[in-house]
Amino acid sequence: MKFLHIEKAQHITNHVVWLEFNDGSKGKVNLKDSIHGKIFEPLSDIEFFKNFRLEGHTLSWPNGADFAPEYLKEKVLEQTDGVNSASSEAQTR
Repeated sequence: MKFLHIEKAQHITNHVVWLEFNDGSKGKVNLKDSIHGKIFEPLSDIEFFKNFRLEGHTLSWPNGADFAPEYLKEKVLEQTDGVNSASSEAQTR
């Protein structure tokens, strides 16, 4: 069984990050709505948010905040599906 890892990450804008996973999937994720709880509060500051690094196969921040790679992939797929669904609906009208 192969564990999911993030291989590449790049800040795009605000709370949006482009991710590439070791299973070949990739895409953008907006984490703005995922910032809840005391450990994640500092991530509300964009300058702090941009200070992530790849550690332990996922995104992490200097204060110890991180997101599981499985959660991040799920968010990428949710947000990608929403965009694809919206553009498909617009084309069929």
